[in-house]
Amino acid sequence: MSTTNNSKPRGRPRRFDPQDGIAKAQALFHERGYDAVSVTDVTKALGINPPSFYAAFGSKADLYAQVLDRWSQTGAIPMTEILREDRPVAEALVSLLEDAARRYASGCDGQGCLVIEGTRSNDADARDVACALNTAAEKLIRDYIARRHPEQAGPLTDFVSTTMTGLSAKARNGYSLDQLLGTARLAGTAIDLALGGDTGARVE
Repeated sequence: MSTTNNSKPRGRPRRFDPQDGIAKAQALFHERGYDAVSVTDVTKALGINPPSFYAAFGSKADLYAQVLDRWSQTGAIPMTEILREDRPVAEALVSLLEDAARRYASGCDGQGCLVIEGTRSNDADARDVACALNTAAEKLIRDYIARRHPEQAGPLTDFVSTTMTGLSAKARNGYSLDQLLGTARLAGTAIDLALGGDTGARVE
């Protein structure tokens, strides 16, 4: 008499880790852009079927929101570290642009900014999420400038934001790191000129 138990364990093991799935989706969105990535692309990359995808993430836009949350914690420009009160505003802003250039040029053929590129998405839900993060970043920059140069806070924030958008677009179009850094440093010269040779003196 055989005592071997040939019964299979009940249920199926979980085929994927949602956090790993978010990381893989981030790579897809960054490489191709949100609009060019389909749910099918994501399910193939994760090795799951559509029902499992929707059960785990809700929708493509919901997944994108989770991706941006992960990105903000692991890959975003460390603005609070760069925009410090103990350094001149012009110096900090050019450091911000240089850091952006390096990040945007990284990866395969340059990927640009995950958030900035998302603000131009055709999907309203995804666009709203990206725009909210972009607006928060602009506020951080504006508040930093305003503490010492209140009269220049608006125009300079617009200039920095526009430059970062251009750096992202050019990175995706194949501009080299040297080209992006050249643009960032030229912008820094304009910023310094606009601030009249920023000395870093704080306005109380």
